[in-house]
Amino acid sequence: MTFRHVAVWIDHHEARIFHVADEGFDEATLRAPHRHVRRHPTATAEHAHPADVQHFFHDVAKALEDAVEILVVGPAAAKDEFVKHVKEHDHALAPKIVGVETVDHPTDGQIVAHARKVFRAADRMR
Repeated sequence: MTFRHVAVWIDHHEARIFHVADEGFDEATLRAPHRHVRRHPTATAEHAHPADVQHFFHDVAKALEDAVEILVVGPAAAKDEFVKHVKEHDHALAPKIVGVETVDHPTDGQIVAHARKVFRAADRMR
């Protein structure tokens, strides 16, 4: 099934994918691989296990491949790393990304409302 508008909220622990329609939305969550190892406090997920992060980003990209337009949001660097991964490894998805924005930890409703606003503006620009 093809979803016209899809928003993804992503950090290094999970990706929440929202298929946004005018009358509603649905949400799916993908969790990043979790290892039970003690890491140095300054180590981040992407530095401790880079292969895990790349597999996670690939899984997220695969979940988004049927989208027509994608908004990527998140609180920190993961959203930018995901977009970089898409440009380097999942080339067909890159032109579908209409925006990348920093947001903290909004509710599902806030993400969907913001996504609708962004997608409406993008539609008007065409």
